[in-house]
Amino acid sequence: MSIQVQNISKSYQNNLAVDSITFEVKEGELFGLIGPDGAGKTTLFRILTTLLLANEGNATVAGFDVVKDYKSIRKEVGYMPGKFSLYQDLTIEENLNFFATIFGTTLEENYELIKEIYVQIEPFKNRRAGKLSGGMKQKLALCCALIHKPKVLFLDEPTTGVDPVSRKEFWEMLKRLQQKGITILVSTPYMDEAALCDRIALIQKGSILKIDSPQKIIDDYEKTIYDVQAKNTYQLIEDLKNYSTQYSVFAFGEYIHYIDKKTDFNPMELEKYLQENGHQDIVIKISKTTIEDVFMDLTNLKQ
Repeated sequence: MSIQVQNISKSYQNNLAVDSITFEVKEGELFGLIGPDGAGKTTLFRILTTLLLANEGNATVAGFDVVKDYKSIRKEVGYMPGKFSLYQDLTIEENLNFFATIFGTTLEENYELIKEIYVQIEPFKNRRAGKLSGGMKQKLALCCALIHKPKVLFLDEPTTGVDPVSRKEFWEMLKRLQQKGITILVSTPYMDEAALCDRIALIQKGSILKIDSPQKIIDDYEKTIYDVQAKNTYQLIEDLKNYSTQYSVFAFGEYIHYIDKKTDFNPMELEKYLQENGHQDIVIKISKTTIEDVFMDLTNLKQ
């Protein structure tokens, strides 16, 4: 295993940020940590990259203990934090050369590893990092995290605030890096990115709700979800919440996702109820289950 985490907990001033987390990441795997802001993703990343000490539990990265072997781990991992943290007054080339020097290597020595990414920003190599667009900053940060040829790559919300085209390009780059044998642990609040990972861990309030491949998580979900739509969306949500057998109601794009408690649920009864409450242009149809649906349900169960 490339990463092993056992019962890791971390608290700040009696507030539990990570609560007895256990999971493993296989060598060469692209593993996603999926959850909203405040779920504990960054705290966990900082523990695994030896920037924080856990209150309880133990973990190993690339075979090294995160406490005893912290110096060895820092040579074997690349870490791209959620906030752009490179030297903004240095140019692209200066940043890369600086980080290469820190790890006792050179840009030329590991150029093949970052070549596909670097060629996209090389025309601007003399531009200061602070003057780059969000997508270019992202590519530069990834190059700096890879410059010493790490065995494990940690990417903390790398696509947050980046345009859709750059997001797509970034995930394509990750797939190519994975093919080179690098183990990748990536965190994201975007549920649609979960499908791009080999396996994922759904995390909320410091606890892992479920771990498996994205498709297996969806396939194992047994509840039927309905897309419901009507003219007055706000009132529709309120009336659905007041329906006697409702289990779950939440907005999802142009529809409201509705789950009923009854296994023999009849959509026509719900439609009649909505009509009696003055709703017009009612649409009720079975929805295709997504990772977000499963996450919302698991969150409700935990509460």
